[in-house]
Amino acid sequence: MLRLRTLTAIFLTAFAVVTAVTGYATFHASRTAIVSLVDQRIDAVADALLEDVAPGDTDAILRRIAAFSSRRDSGDIGFELEDAAGRRLGGNVALRRRLPPGFSDVTRQDGIAGLSAGRAEMRVLRRGLALITVAETEPIDGYDAIRVRNYVIGFGLIAAVVLAGTATFGLVVRRRIDATRATALAIIDGDLSRRVPVTPDGGVFAAQAETINRMLDRIATLVDDLRHVANDVAHDLRTPLARLRSRLAVAVQRAPSEELEVAIEQCDELLAIFAAILRIAEIDTGDRRSAFGPVALDALVAEVVETLSGVAEEDGRRLVAGSLPAMTVPGDQQLLSQALFNLVENALHHTPAGTTVTVSLSATAEAVRLCVADTGPGIAAADMAVARRRFGRLEASRHRPGHGLGLPIVDAIARLHGGRLVLEDARPGLAAALFLPIRS
Repeated sequence: MLRLRTLTAIFLTAFAVVTAVTGYATFHASRTAIVSLVDQRIDAVADALLEDVAPGDTDAILRRIAAFSSRRDSGDIGFELEDAAGRRLGGNVALRRRLPPGFSDVTRQDGIAGLSAGRAEMRVLRRGLALITVAETEPIDGYDAIRVRNYVIGFGLIAAVVLAGTATFGLVVRRRIDATRATALAIIDGDLSRRVPVTPDGGVFAAQAETINRMLDRIATLVDDLRHVANDVAHDLRTPLARLRSRLAVAVQRAPSEELEVAIEQCDELLAIFAAILRIAEIDTGDRRSAFGPVALDALVAEVVETLSGVAEEDGRRLVAGSLPAMTVPGDQQLLSQALFNLVENALHHTPAGTTVTVSLSATAEAVRLCVADTGPGIAAADMAVARRRFGRLEASRHRPGHGLGLPIVDAIARLHGGRLVLEDARPGLAAALFLPIRS
């Protein structure tokens, strides 16, 4: 879709073209009308001059020209009588060039005193005579330039008003869009209480903001209800599960049994699932954001790699640190440490023996990229969305222990920090990249 700026540029370009064409058409139409009226007048004056004059009577024509020139209402009319060779025989004007038969333009270069622009008619008479009648098309010198200037100023003011109106409208729309975007970003960061500002003057923008806010109220209610349900279920089931596990542990101590030990392991897995659900709900509330402070990611990565490298070696895998430039981001150190632990454990857990897992840091102008990449089999692009989903488990990992909440916890931590979790093809293997903003 076209962006607002592009649409505005297209509109302004179209308006400028239409304004220019309209201005030129108006100027051309007015000039054509003036020329037509002057031509009609010239034709009528020539007819009146030659009325009742014998064809080819040079003296009579010159007397008529002299009599007509003495009239007060004929000051802008000029005559010149020429013979067949183009020689001037008389008249009240003297042209520097011979005009073609019919109507034509005359200018200051034709040497007529007091005339800057006009029209002339050359009418061929009998006996080789030619009567040239001249009339001004401008009442004063430079009138054509004045008319052009008036059109430019007039249409220029129209264009300026439209440009100002468009700029004002664009500014208003941009402010409304920015306010809506800021609200959406705040909600993405976990602040479900944010709403789009509603202007008191009403109008379509206020109606739209009210509609969006009603939608957000409904979404917040549904999310809150769902969160409470998950929390209540997790809390209500965790307590009886913990009691059941305690009784099973006591029973195993009294009478060791493999089936009881399996039951205890299953209770532990369920308790871990409920703990993960409660952890995600706690992170999603955004309450931990108030305790953000500077976190040195390079030191955090070095600590995690050192802690888990021994575990990786015992399982036949290799955990190493890649490029670790000194980088600090605002955040919760405990949560970021948990996110990194989850990513590393996920890589160690879902790759075969002999795999190398590398943890590295890099940065762009806006964010830090914390990447955990392995050389394992990786996952298909179509399965990456499933891996990020809560309780999402791929077919190849269903027979392994786990509950599919490791990556969702990392995703929740990333969102709490204003970042995102991205799964990429490491070719070979999988790269789980955590992008964290450098500034809060």
